[in-house]
Amino acid sequence: MRRIPDASPRGRAITVDLEGEPVPAVEGEPVACSLIAAGETVLARSIKYHRPRGAYCFAAACSHCLMRVDGLPNVYTCRTPARPGMRLERQNAFPSAKVDLFGTIDWFFPRGLDHHEMFAGVPVAEQVMAKVARQLAGLGLLPDQEAPPRLPARSLRTRVAVVGGGAAGLAAAKVLAARGIPFLLLEREERIGGRLTRGAPLSDDPALPEVASFPQGSVLTRAHAIGLYDDEGGRFLAVVAREPEGLRLLQIHADRFLLAPGGHPGILPFENNDLPGVYAGRAASLLLREHGVAPESAALVGWGPELHALARLLEQNGTQVAAVVDLRGPLPASPHPKACIGSEPKAHGLKAVGAFSFVPQGGRRKKVDCDAVLISIPTSPSFELARQAGVTVDFDAERGLFVAVAQQDGRTASEDVFVAGDITGGGTASEAAASGTRAAEALIGGLS
Repeated sequence: MRRIPDASPRGRAITVDLEGEPVPAVEGEPVACSLIAAGETVLARSIKYHRPRGAYCFAAACSHCLMRVDGLPNVYTCRTPARPGMRLERQNAFPSAKVDLFGTIDWFFPRGLDHHEMFAGVPVAEQVMAKVARQLAGLGLLPDQEAPPRLPARSLRTRVAVVGGGAAGLAAAKVLAARGIPFLLLEREERIGGRLTRGAPLSDDPALPEVASFPQGSVLTRAHAIGLYDDEGGRFLAVVAREPEGLRLLQIHADRFLLAPGGHPGILPFENNDLPGVYAGRAASLLLREHGVAPESAALVGWGPELHALARLLEQNGTQVAAVVDLRGPLPASPHPKACIGSEPKAHGLKAVGAFSFVPQGGRRKKVDCDAVLISIPTSPSFELARQAGVTVDFDAERGLFVAVAQQDGRTASEDVFVAGDITGGGTASEAAASGTRAAEALIGGLS
């Protein structure tokens, strides 16, 4: 990875401490971003086989970037802003994550290891094996210091609670603001926009709404909705909000809930898909658009319009696109020169990606050099809140996704819960915005 030339400064240049070594960083950007831009690709080791791990999703949806930060274990470095002097340590390795002796487990057990069955029925050996397995598969030591006191919880009430500040949630908020309906939009990121500001742009993407036109206090960022419950006051969202003083639990009651939380970055099952240097497509576009970090050369694999849009975005910013492998097709009307329909992807490298191979349609396996493999596929819907609220969730065999079942206007099996955007199976940002608009209009019709 490299920092692309950029006339506008993205933050103050600082250094962080990585296991005793100073590493250049940019204040405020995710520390995982600073590390990979500085050439530190291995951030952790896998729990069981101690394989090298690097950041993948940049959405706190995987565990590949967990590190010990200032004495606190298991911190998502993809979401932790870099600070001057920050102390970073890799976990779950001996003597270090770069040279981990426990990594030999992967060599000794090439067909897999089930420690539950090893020496089963042999009392002493069975107990010793269980103890060894616990030591090898730990997730860091206890924190250096006791956790600070929790901030007192706070209760809020609004007419409509909107979860997600991406294309669908913002379109819904725009309708609610225009109709004068009080609402609270919750976005877990520091800035709203979702793929509109972080994804690979498509030609029909809607414009980002002017948040200044929304009622004051109607948008709450850095607020993660973690549950949807009922009490004597009715249904409410449990939200963890990151405030200047620390984390605070919010209880948000509403008459209607519009869920547009987007989705989780997916992964494809191919050989070496867990090597450092394999990234989710949306992670790659976020790194480029938000932080000015991009691969020197990259191979892209997946399907859908974002795959080809990401190839164009990277090339416009100086990345050498080694291959664009569409696993489903058909190719767009004006495909990238390196685009083809292919199959059997494979990443190559020992501790990090060094090459990528695939079988083009009707041809023989082809191998290209690259320092990153980018997986661009539709996100996996974040249906958890919806299911907790009683919304039906079914498996869509055609798309291979679990989706929230809803009518065209976002109505669900739960009368007070509406859904929009990726949660119903994905699509373009334009389609997500249209679904958010429909859901908001239908929701308003049911308010007394």
